[in-house]
Amino acid sequence: MTRVLRIITRLNIGGPSIQAITLTERLAARGFDTRLVHGHLGAGEGDMRYLMTSPEAARYLPTLRRPIAPLHDTMAFGQILDVLRDFRPHIVHTHMAKAGTIGRLAAAFFNRTAGRDSPARVVHTYHGHVLEGYFGPTRTNLFISMERALARVTDRLVAISPTIHDELVGKHGIGRPDQYRVIPLGFDLQRMAAIGDIDRLAARAAVGVAADAHVVSTAGRLTGIKCHDLFLDTAALVAASDPHAVFLVAGDGELRSTLEQRARDIGISDRVRFLGWQRNLEGLYAATDVFLLTSRNEGTPVALIESLAAAVPGVSTDVGGVRDVIESDRVGLLAPFGDAPALAEHVHALLADRDRRRRMGEAGRQAVSSRYGLDRLIDDVERLYRELLH
Repeated sequence: MTRVLRIITRLNIGGPSIQAITLTERLAARGFDTRLVHGHLGAGEGDMRYLMTSPEAARYLPTLRRPIAPLHDTMAFGQILDVLRDFRPHIVHTHMAKAGTIGRLAAAFFNRTAGRDSPARVVHTYHGHVLEGYFGPTRTNLFISMERALARVTDRLVAISPTIHDELVGKHGIGRPDQYRVIPLGFDLQRMAAIGDIDRLAARAAVGVAADAHVVSTAGRLTGIKCHDLFLDTAALVAASDPHAVFLVAGDGELRSTLEQRARDIGISDRVRFLGWQRNLEGLYAATDVFLLTSRNEGTPVALIESLAAAVPGVSTDVGGVRDVIESDRVGLLAPFGDAPALAEHVHALLADRDRRRRMGEAGRQAVSSRYGLDRLIDDVERLYRELLH
């Protein structure tokens, strides 16, 4: 059986964690014995370990954590090296920046010192636009140089969208074009597609929303890159002319208290519900008329894909990989980042036209169901692994 060591920085709420857990468990039926190494969650981050049905296949390393910490990073390197020597994988697949750095360095050291005829093949997945919008110019340039060096000890680089691929290769010069494979994310979207059968009134009652309200929702970590302040600014514009508009924010994070205060300051706290982390978002989407995403940057926007699978039309900032999901105005509407009036205009237009929302929702459901299905993801990753091994 082919042994795969999968390493991810942490299993916080988001697409990378879903992918790592899903691949670990679903590839077993395809002849892969996978071990999942994961690190420490930051304060206020949601935990997705509840998705694991085979926790015995996972190894938790408290020293592996997102912030740069030389002592912890050195200890994590040694612990990952111990796992490599014990498990002796055929493939090492890393996810997220910190795991990609320490994991690939450990794999390179292992391959050089283990004395094996066939070294472990190394794969790294770029889950988002990690070099855009997060850091200042000096740190960004440092990280680009590190990624260029790490690419030289990596057999395959995976980008989850064509936009991310073009950014990494064309803009930043990371790796060679022949190293890359574009493998979009994949999810079990069937439960979202079945949302039409969920009682809409019950879903609204569960979050304290009137049956006749116009519901605009968002979901994600309450952190800077997601720009929920722009969501609130847009909400204020919509609320000023739509007395039936209500806004739901699913998620949590370090900015929650700041955002709650901002809602009070701009006079919409009675129209906004901060719901915290929601393990199952089907109820949120069932209650929603329009999904609004206001991020400064996105790799592949998971919540937007889920909302479209639930036949909820989306409005989003035109950033990162969003255009890979909303390819035309048949499935959603885009506005420049920071342009709250343009976002509000799109939301107004959809709230005012139920038939258009229905048509757009159905078109969005068809679009994402064919491109972001789970079986397609498993097939793509298996194909990549077979290619590396043979």
